[in-house]
Amino acid sequence: MTGELVGYLPVGFPDYAGSVEAAIALLENGVTALELGIPYSDPVMDGPIVQEAANAALQAGFRVPQVFDAVAAIRERSAAPVYVMTYWNPVLQHGVDRFADEFAAAGGTGLITPDITPDAAADWIAASERTGLDRVFLAAPTSTDERLRMIAGASRGWVYAVSTMGVTGVREDVDAKARALVARLRAADAGRVYVGIGISSPDQVREVQSYADGAIVGSAIVRALADGGVRGMAAFARGLAGLG
Repeated sequence: MTGELVGYLPVGFPDYAGSVEAAIALLENGVTALELGIPYSDPVMDGPIVQEAANAALQAGFRVPQVFDAVAAIRERSAAPVYVMTYWNPVLQHGVDRFADEFAAAGGTGLITPDITPDAAADWIAASERTGLDRVFLAAPTSTDERLRMIAGASRGWVYAVSTMGVTGVREDVDAKARALVARLRAADAGRVYVGIGISSPDQVREVQSYADGAIVGSAIVRALADGGVRGMAAFARGLAGLG
């Protein structure tokens, strides 16, 4: 069975309306779930392509409530899962419970939180339990078996397996450590495991889908949108999905 294909886009790039149309275009061209990024001024995990897009959104006046508007607008046109990837500070600044309530009301599926670990996420775990939102924590190749068990137990929906150490970006080869990390997460009783960071080609998507439940493509999609607009990005997504 072919795994999921998750496409990442920052809300507000190239502008708010354009980001919503781009997200819909992904879903209409083979992407099965969305990962919407909240532009942030200190993106420690993001590579230069995503940073540049996020900076453009921030300079254009992006504000966190636009994420909820974007999710609601997408939900009106698609039933596909819509996740939000966010550093933790914007959630804290908005208020954890308030964020969870507004995100759930908009039709969001869950949060991907790259810079908070389950043992430091008690407020978010409580809020997600109350609202029924998924919580996706990240697992790295350097994580101990004990930490992988903690991550697997605390996550709901799926676990984000980081394919390699470092920031996001386009790479020629997806690190072989990803396959080993997925196997370790399976041994730690993780449910679904998706692999991200560095996936940028149809062959890489297929390779990841052969051993994981999903492949996440970020920087390559953002670059396709920046270079070719929505139409160019849609064609790129079709290629990633094996649709031509």
